[in-house]
Amino acid sequence: MYVGTLSFDLLLGDVRSLKEKRSVVRPIVAELQRRFAVSAAEVGDQDLYRRARIGLAVVSGGTGHLTDVLDRCERLVAARPEVELLSVRRRLHGDEDD
Repeated sequence: MYVGTLSFDLLLGDVRSLKEKRSVVRPIVAELQRRFAVSAAEVGDQDLYRRARIGLAVVSGGTGHLTDVLDRCERLVAARPEVELLSVRRRLHGDEDD
């Protein structure tokens, strides 16, 4: 069993309130969950209205499928015009990791 995680650090475009921030972040999280069957959530910078941190995790039986899903998730977030992807942190964990 393998677990892969991604953490996205995002700069939001023309956002002036936390309410506007939610209207940008929620659709991204929902699309990741719907299209790729991953667990995703806003995991940081909740009090900053122009920054967001989204985390996701996926479990797979093999590293090939896991890497493919993580790559597609990263491309989806990077292609969103309303956000600027500042950084991505990727981690892979396997059964042999203790």
